[in-house]
Order: sequence, then structure tokens, then C-alpha cells
Amino acid sequence: MKIGVIDYGMGNLFSVEQALKRLGCEVVVSADEKMLDTTDALLLPGVGAFPDARKRLAETKLDCYLQKAYSENRPLLGICLGMQLLFEQSDEVTPTKGLGFFKGCITRFTGMTEDQLYRVPHMGWNELILTNQPAWLNNEIAAKHVYFVHSYYAKNIEESELVAYADYYGMKVPGIVTNGSVTGMQFHPEKSGELGIYLLEQWLKGVKVC
Repeated sequence: MKIGVIDYGMGNLFSVEQALKRLGCEVVVSADEKMLDTTDALLLPGVGAFPDARKRLAETKLDCYLQKAYSENRPLLGICLGMQLLFEQSDEVTPTKGLGFFKGCITRFTGMTEDQLYRVPHMGWNELILTNQPAWLNNEIAAKHVYFVHSYYAKNIEESELVAYADYYGMKVPGIVTNGSVTGMQFHPEKSGELGIYLLEQWLKGVKVC
């Protein structure tokens, strides 16, 4: 299986590339549409600020390419900032439109509940709680914790698109979302031990079935 990792200058590509290779994938890391068209599925990584990433996607015309891939129902996985870019809008730095594949807005953790302060960013291991079973996840998960590192999260989402969330000081933080052929993971599966690699492997098996 060949996976296209989209290189738009805003991601730590090495770790996810190596994880995919360990799972037996041929990996193409590229911003070239013709190269990406040769792949079975696409992966959108991302580290940094939402407006900068959105600008880079526009400058490289990869935003148009992703819209085309979405219209063709090509399998797409967004990780961390890559997941956030799939939503309608972000409030990070300045209001910025996303790709709109998921309903909802990316907003910053306030750092405060009614009665206590909490750490921002949300960083470290947190339990992943399943709410819906996507087509690509056939079995119950044994391990429960995955690794998060983010200061912004998806809010006001469609509950039908939520697969799993983490409870962070009473907030329901979306961890996995899915809409048709598009999946997002807020955590880093390639850094999340047994469960992260299992979820990545299950997503790849779903791509193979498609």
C-alpha cells in the first residue's frame, strides 16, 4: 500500500513516515499533486499555528488538491494540526477558515474551570473514550491511553462525527473524528505506543478494504 504524506512545510514528517514504513507501507512524502495521485490514501500532518498552515496550503494550492480528494472520496487522515485544518474555522491568532470537511471551530483551552486552573497545553497521556465505532475499527481496543500535545481543540462539532474523546478537566476533547472517507486524530498515533500504532494499522486496513 502506498500512502502520500502531504509536505506543505508545517509538519514533523519523519516520525509518521517511519511508523507507516514499520507497518509495511510505501510512503511518498511530497507536495507534488502528480506524485500524490499515485497513492492509495493521503495523510495530512501538522505542527505549528493554524493560520500559518492554512496559508501554506493555499500558497502550494494543496488546499484545492485536498478539496478535490475529498470530492472523490479518497481516504484522508489528518493528525494533530492536520486534523484541526479539516474543520470549518479556527480562532487561533486570528479567525481563519479551515477546509470544512468537519463541522465545528478550533478554539483555545481557557486554562480555567469554575473552581480551578489547569495546564495549557494539554500535553501528555490521556485516556481515549470511544463513543462511535467507525467502519475501519473492527475490534475493541485493549490499551486506553494516547499522547496529546495541543493548546487548541475542536468545539461545537457534530456528535455523529465523533469517534472518541479525552476528558480534560471536564471538557470533552475530540480525539478521533470521521466523516465518510476523512478521519482526524488530535493525538499523535505514531507517538502513542501500542494503541496509537494499532489505530493507525486499523485505519490502513480500512484503506485497503476501500
